Amino acid sequence: MFWSKPHSLALAPDSPFRVEDPQYEGFKRALFKLMLFYSKQSKSIRGANVIYRRVVHQVDRPAIYDVFSLEKTFKTTFSLLVIHMWLCLRRLKQEGKDGVELGQYLYEIYNHDVELRVSKAGVNLLLIKWMKDLEKIFYGNIVAYDAAMLPEAKQDELQNVIWRNVFSDDGTSTPSDAALLPVQAMSRYVRRESNCLSFTDKEAMFSGNFMFTSLGSTTAGTV
Repeated sequence: MFWSKPHSLALAPDSPFRVEDPQYEGFKRALFKLMLFYSKQSKSIRGANVIYRRVVHQVDRPAIYDVFSLEKTFKTTFSLLVIHMWLCLRRLKQEGKDGVELGQYLYEIYNHDVELRVSKAGVNLLLIKWMKDLEKIFYGNIVAYDAAMLPEAKQDELQNVIWRNVFSDDGTSTPSDAALLPVQAMSRYVRRESNCLSFTDKEAMFSGNFMFTSLGSTTAGTV
């Protein structure tokens, strides 16, 4: 699976999943303009919220755990959030300063969501310490994924990073025989999504009008 040719993930103009800014006219538009609804910052924050909803949509659905033979735990969900955040931040960075700024808004939304997830998991007394530890893990993972995508990286570097960050519970550096197939599948998925996002235009990225590849009906050889 995940052998097919990459393509843009932008939603079609008539897609029911698109999110568009309301187009007000006259007095109402003037009022919203005064309220800075159409300011660059407001548009960026709205776009970042939509982007994060795309991330959560992909990560919180059962399909991704089924496809990659993962048990749904806080660790696996957090690891998948980090991967999809990295994919988005990597793509936004390609758009220069504006993309980096949008990425910062996206990270702030992600960080707030992770804090809520940690609290929901029952961690309250040491919440600040948990968040600091998770922040270190986030940035450590980002650096590792970036390095694994460099042209000079070893062929199996990405799958080994994914194994350590997502699958491994014992600290081993390479996948076990039993886990090799799902780890390889996730490595192909991540590379393909990265390539698909590269084909996705700036407008779709900045507005959040894209969706990750659906895994709901994935079977070997079809994606």
